Amino acid sequence: MISQLAYCDLRTKYGVFQEALFSDGSKEVIALYMGELNEAENVLCRLHSSCIFGHYFNSAECSCQEEMIRSQQLIQKAGKGIIILLDQEGKGNGHLALMKSVPFKRQGMKQADAYVAAGYKKDNRDYSNAIEILKFFNIGSICLLTENTSKVEMMRNAGIEVSSTKSLGL
Repeated sequence: MISQLAYCDLRTKYGVFQEALFSDGSKEVIALYMGELNEAENVLCRLHSSCIFGHYFNSAECSCQEEMIRSQQLIQKAGKGIIILLDQEGKGNGHLALMKSVPFKRQGMKQADAYVAAGYKKDNRDYSNAIEILKFFNIGSICLLTENTSKVEMMRNAGIEVSSTKSLGL
């Protein structure tokens, strides 16, 4: 079970968002949101995993930072939306897996396939905390900012209404 620990205003380059910090007792999860979400329909929603390469080191081989920026821009334009930041480096496999996958990615493999080649799962992420946070905010339906069909399926199987998806166009 997840609980909200704190929240505050956060001024960003893309407007003032609300930051809410949640915990499931072992992991913290951040929700960055804008606008009234209660019972709202077609809320832009990004499920975003942490990425040391992209967010901290500005890697040219990763689009994670650009995905975060684009998500914030789209939410600002819409005036409403939520980004849930999950601590799931390397598609849930960890930073070591990300580092070991680099040579395979540089050979032209897609990131998920590079994880497998390095001996890890293609995608080891868990969205249960994100699902609980969406239910906490009582959102009517979401427009998921993703091209990942498994995220859509997982949300729908958990009872989250996904009205549509939108590519970040990167």
